[in-house]
Amino acid sequence: MSDDAGQLRADARENRNRILEVAREAFTRRPEASLNSIAKAAGVGAGTLYRHFPSREALLAGVYRKEIEELAALAPALVEQHPPVKALRLWFERFTEASVIKHGVGETLHAVVSEQDIRDTFGILTEAVGRLLLACEQAGKIGSGIPPADVLVLLSSVARIAPTAEGRQQARRIQELIVRGITAGEATVQR
Repeated sequence: MSDDAGQLRADARENRNRILEVAREAFTRRPEASLNSIAKAAGVGAGTLYRHFPSREALLAGVYRKEIEELAALAPALVEQHPPVKALRLWFERFTEASVIKHGVGETLHAVVSEQDIRDTFGILTEAVGRLLLACEQAGKIGSGIPPADVLVLLSSVARIAPTAEGRQQARRIQELIVRGITAGEATVQR
């Protein structure tokens, strides 16, 4: 009996994750995508989707939280797999990709994400940036004293850029400006 219960939990978790992945892609392509189309694309019934996410807003909040969790988990993985500055660049690119969804669903997302969620998110992402900066600092690629929160605020500017071809080029240029600024030499940061 416990094996079946464990399997059901695993299946439910798998369904939830699949729904979130499909929803992220769907909302990125078409912000007005219907929940029924998302359920169908995820290979689950509408009832399963609504059991996990009782409203469009709940689904958007779920996508948002999953993005943040994945971004936070990506930083240590990149540091292990790549030289520090490359890890930083790759994380910046992924951050920018994650911000694309906000363009079509921004108002709805702001309505469902609380101020506490935003503070928590900022803290989680600041820790991730801090880990990347520390790796760069320990490798002698940047000076000390660069506040991760400042870097995250700068990087957040790319979230406001429209996800057009021109916008993506602009986002890449801004990311590179941030990396070049960070790696230009000793940081002279006034606190």
